[in-house]
Amino acid sequence: MQKRLNVTAVTSRSRDVGYSADMADLDTAHARPDGASDADVAATGKLSEMLERIERARGALYEFHQLMGGADAMLDDVVDSLREAGRTEWADRIGTELVGRNAIEGRWSFQIVEEFDDGYYGPLKDTERALREDLVGGRRHVFEAEMKERRRTHGHPAHAATP
Repeated sequence: MQKRLNVTAVTSRSRDVGYSADMADLDTAHARPDGASDADVAATGKLSEMLERIERARGALYEFHQLMGGADAMLDDVVDSLREAGRTEWADRIGTELVGRNAIEGRWSFQIVEEFDDGYYGPLKDTERALREDLVGGRRHVFEAEMKERRRTHGHPAHAATP
C-alpha cells in the first residue's frame, strides 16, 4: 500500500511550510519555480531529508568497512606474537579461523559497501534527482530556503537572505 503525503497536515504548520509572496529575497538557485505547489516542495524536501539520513548511514557503513579492514590487519600482529611466544596452536587457530574471515556470509566489508551503493544508494540518488528535476526545476533545498525566509528577521545583519 502506497503512503500518501498528508498535505493538509504539512501545510497547517504555517511557520514551516507554505509559499507566500514575501519570498522575493530568495536567490534563484533556491526559489520555488513557477507551478511548483506546496505539496511538490514538501515532498521533494522530505525525500531530500531522507537522503541526508541515508548519507549518514552510508558514512557509517564506510566506517564499518575501514574498521573491519584495520581490525583484520591487526590479526597478523596477533598471529606473529603468538608464534614468537611458541603458541603455534593459537597462532594457527586464529590464522585459520579469523584472518580474512567474511564479515557476513560470502562477503568482506567492501562487498557489503558495493552492494549497498549499487542496490540502494545509487537508485535513491537517481530518484531524488529526478523528482527534484520534475517538481522543482532541479533546485535543491527549496523547502529549507522558504523556511529560512519565513524565520529570519528582515533587516538584521545576522539574518541576511544571501551572502
